[in-house]
Amino acid sequence: MNQMMIGRRRLLSLTAAGVSVAALGGLGNMRKAEAASGTVRWVSPRGTIEVLDDYPYWVGKKFGYFGDIETTLEPGPSDATACVKLVDQNQADMGYPSPGVFSLGLAQGIPLVSVFHMGGADVFDFAFRKGEKPADIKGIEGKTIVLGSAGWQSICDPMLKAAGVDITKVKYVDGGWPAWGTVLKQGNGDAALSWEGWRAQWKGQGLDFDYFLGRDFSKLPANSFVIRKADFDDAAKKDLYANYLKGWAAGLEFGRINPRAATQIVMEQFPGLSSQMNPSVATESMMQLANVFAGRWDERKKWGYHIPESWQLFFDTAKEIGQIQGDIKVEDVVKNDFVDAANGFDAAKIKADADGYALSDDYKKVDVESIKAAL
Repeated sequence: MNQMMIGRRRLLSLTAAGVSVAALGGLGNMRKAEAASGTVRWVSPRGTIEVLDDYPYWVGKKFGYFGDIETTLEPGPSDATACVKLVDQNQADMGYPSPGVFSLGLAQGIPLVSVFHMGGADVFDFAFRKGEKPADIKGIEGKTIVLGSAGWQSICDPMLKAAGVDITKVKYVDGGWPAWGTVLKQGNGDAALSWEGWRAQWKGQGLDFDYFLGRDFSKLPANSFVIRKADFDDAAKKDLYANYLKGWAAGLEFGRINPRAATQIVMEQFPGLSSQMNPSVATESMMQLANVFAGRWDERKKWGYHIPESWQLFFDTAKEIGQIQGDIKVEDVVKNDFVDAANGFDAAKIKADADGYALSDDYKKVDVESIKAAL
């Protein structure tokens, strides 16, 4: 385990303009993105796509919700801060950064626009070994938090600050992807950053923790889809992205109606996940995610909608703690222009697809109501 503490200067330097994409590592055979030709290339902030997190995409692929658009979904470098750099350098068309990584990119002058907000509620959680969870979130002061990547400090600091925590009393260690949960379990550090969906996946791996759930105490936003501002300003590409996001929104609606089916589709896409999660745990992972994707629905009312006040709170908090310099105005970089078009899917068809999906015997046995009650 890397015991080196993460400084803000180091954090900000991770995506400095002078750092090449190749230097960020893990890019494999990435080629130039071709959004104008009807291709959308989406890159994850995670080092893997073998998770339940992207279930709307796999549902959309299975049922043809993306239409004639050629789509790819790829793992990013394990350093989550790299995904905005890939978009900026035309190595991807769309990234999925946390608000912290997004704001760091903006502060460095990378011209990005957030166009689809996946996490209506804060998706991030803090895990503790059983019996060691403090009485309230302020009890995290004086603790050491284990991260899977140095860049994740940009997630934790604003979240904790906005919740009233003195972040000068919090330390971080880089436990490494994907082992940081095991690092906590083995007695290193006091807490670990996690998120909905991954929380259930850890449970399936025998990593059973107590949690502070972000959706219970945080008013900050979670990850969103970002594109180049130049693409946002291009009328032809706007049509492409609107239709692409409609595929994601349709997948989200499908998952809302039939979470077992959405889960089974992902598990069939990645059979190796079955060794980590049985159908019940896998469905729980998917439903944790669906719960935050539909978070604050009374305020949002549509898939992908950004709550401007929530985003402005994040940007202001990030500036207050010195994570970014200068003001970021939400109206300049957070856009709901695609939301109406994205929600223009054929609702009757989505419902028919979801209701009519043939579940396997194993998934028929999953008790959705019990999982829902435990969320």
